[in-house]
Amino acid sequence: MRLPLTLSFYIGRYFLFWVVAVFLSLLSIIFLFDIVELLRRAASKDDAGVRIVLQMALFKLPHMAQLMLPFAVLFGGMMSFWRLTRSQELVVARAAGVSVWQFLAPPLVVAFLLALIKIGVFSPFASAMSARFEHLESKYLKGRVSLLAVSDAGLWLRQPSERGHAVLSAGRIAQDSMELGDVIVFLFEGQDRFVGRIDARSATLEPGYWSLKQAMLSAEGRQTQRIDQYRIATELTSEKIQDSFAPPETLSFWDLPGFIALLERAGFSAVRHKLYFHSLLAAPLLQCAMVLLAAIFTLRSARRGGTSIVVGSGVIIGFLVYFLSDLIFALGMSARLPVALAAWAPATVTTLLGLASLLHSEDG
Repeated sequence: MRLPLTLSFYIGRYFLFWVVAVFLSLLSIIFLFDIVELLRRAASKDDAGVRIVLQMALFKLPHMAQLMLPFAVLFGGMMSFWRLTRSQELVVARAAGVSVWQFLAPPLVVAFLLALIKIGVFSPFASAMSARFEHLESKYLKGRVSLLAVSDAGLWLRQPSERGHAVLSAGRIAQDSMELGDVIVFLFEGQDRFVGRIDARSATLEPGYWSLKQAMLSAEGRQTQRIDQYRIATELTSEKIQDSFAPPETLSFWDLPGFIALLERAGFSAVRHKLYFHSLLAAPLLQCAMVLLAAIFTLRSARRGGTSIVVGSGVIIGFLVYFLSDLIFALGMSARLPVALAAWAPATVTTLLGLASLLHSEDG
């Protein structure tokens, strides 16, 4: 029997209502917890008042919304399926010849479309808000700003110097040895007074200083000097430089491929950004998997009893999926697993388990 269009819209609308209700509830709880945590962190910071904390919590909220959407789909699906079964609506539909695959089709379509909206439309907004949050967090809570920028022109790095600050530009970098090539260093006194420039063939990061080779020093009121080896004191380490890259959450889905290409051309590892990009691509599959999980536990409970136990098991399974996803992502970050495998494995495995369980319980 073909599922009537009216029934399809009814099931899809009912599922969407509960997903949105659960989503807003989870988001409200997370917002309150974020405010409490940010207030705790800002307690010892004189400049970080309540207004700044509220701004930071609001700027962080869109990113948390992206993380919470799969759980909203899971819990919203469980609520909608359980209530439809409890009101005998799905029982009547099944008695009329509608299979589980037919009445799961509307929720699966809704979950898939929500994931596409999240990736293509909401992600740019969330990334802009996350970038603003990172800026405020660095300024008011961490007491530092980003050291590094990457563009088509190469690598740009800012660091304090003895009399002011220095801006270092490099055309290429070898990350393993932290050796920069085609280096230009702009020297500033105070905030913005330009006092000199250093051109060098290469610069290597050593403990406590940059070692510039074949350097040409140009200073105000002086002749250009050639120095075979020149040192610039620094407090930077390779870890601090790597951490100064824009986090992948602050980049739009549409900007990530270009930024990944820039990182790789500059000689840096883009594993973290690639993993995040692939996790966004896998979001539609993951949310469809959550619908299947919701159906497994709520549809079986109506026929076999033990509703609270089975629904509770579904919640536990949902959090287990989240924990295992984080574990696999960590393996991907450490390069123990290929990036694509680490990003796609949780969604793929969960989908296959959901399909197998439904096939066994419904058609087995």
